Amino acid sequence: MTSELDTDALLRAYDEQLRTEIPDPLPAGMVVEWDGPVVRMSGLDRGGFVTYRDVSHLSGPELDALIARQRDHFAARGEEVEWKLRGHDLPADLPDRLVAAGFVPDELETVIIGLAEPLASPPVLPEGVTLREVTSRADLERIGAMEEAVWQEDRSHLVFGLEKELAADPRGLTIVIAEAGDEVVCAGWIRYEKGTEFAGLWGGSTLEQWRGRGIYKAMVAHRAIRAVERGFKYLQVDASADSRPILERLGMVAVTTTTPYIWKPAAA
Repeated sequence: MTSELDTDALLRAYDEQLRTEIPDPLPAGMVVEWDGPVVRMSGLDRGGFVTYRDVSHLSGPELDALIARQRDHFAARGEEVEWKLRGHDLPADLPDRLVAAGFVPDELETVIIGLAEPLASPPVLPEGVTLREVTSRADLERIGAMEEAVWQEDRSHLVFGLEKELAADPRGLTIVIAEAGDEVVCAGWIRYEKGTEFAGLWGGSTLEQWRGRGIYKAMVAHRAIRAVERGFKYLQVDASADSRPILERLGMVAVTTTTPYIWKPAAA
């Protein structure tokens, strides 16, 4: 697959099609506001989210003021906010400006893109493990419990956010779990980005004792099949250091990096 992928062209498509993608229809309670070149989102799960296509045309003082407005907006709400920085964003000192405004970088991830069709093969699972698409609140809560076991932190926001997304547009995403008996051992979802060539793969957390058995790869294959059925050309993943080598072995390619810069109110 790699020979068919031009990373520069993929990055341009990613920038043009996904950087300011807004859910349509909006989930209940979600608010989207534009502030110059940035789009600010809140009300989906926890805190807020800021993204943009390009801020390089702003002068230093203008950019600092823009960053401060996002921080102050969520400070007034008593909520944290994530500024989603990509590795190729300009100006080069944007990370320093975010830090100066009180934002803290979280774990770096790699933006990985691949063709959906070559990945859409029948999933191969270890004995005793099955895949199932889910929509019920009970299954979403089971996903939340599995995520908490993996990450050792509260993941209840996923339950509420995914439930809102399903209620707003049941065909806007597909949620898949891998089960061994009554236990959820892995979960992931795919969002179909309307008006683009991309479907995004999210989740993929796997219980430690079930890793290295091909479950994550099978989850990718299952969701790739759904993407192809819907007519999407590409799959996109914000990949962790653990997921990146798996995806690259499948033929997907890295086009940039992404780092969440988080600001939290003192009370949090």
